[in-house]
Amino acid sequence: MRVFAISAVLATLTAGVVNADPIEGVWQTEVDDGAYAHVTISPCNPGFCGIISRTFNADGEYQSPNLGEMIVINMVPSGTNKYNGQVWRPSNDQIYIGKVTLKSSATKMDLRGCVAGGLICAKQKWTRLQ
Repeated sequence: MRVFAISAVLATLTAGVVNADPIEGVWQTEVDDGAYAHVTISPCNPGFCGIISRTFNADGEYQSPNLGEMIVINMVPSGTNKYNGQVWRPSNDQIYIGKVTLKSSATKMDLRGCVAGGLICAKQKWTRLQ
């Protein structure tokens, strides 16, 4: 009986980890204008948001003025492994229609920033770090 009670407590404590949405985590961007970032994606109302948590250039990690800025904005699920929202491109300070598609293993994502109602998109491949 005691083993069952301990198992039930452990299951309850780990349920949040097991049930985390596949988009949640730390992702590495592609290089854009000579730099790349680590982006931490977590729940925000109404979907998921990504904050720039570390920045890198050819010389290594550096203190970008974009640290702490939201780059993925209100991504809401729109089907299996798909999300829609907005993305911010720091190099030109523009916000675009955002689309995310997670690969089946959820270790890679295609993130697109689109204009013209989503008809014209630029794509980056991000890699999960955590």
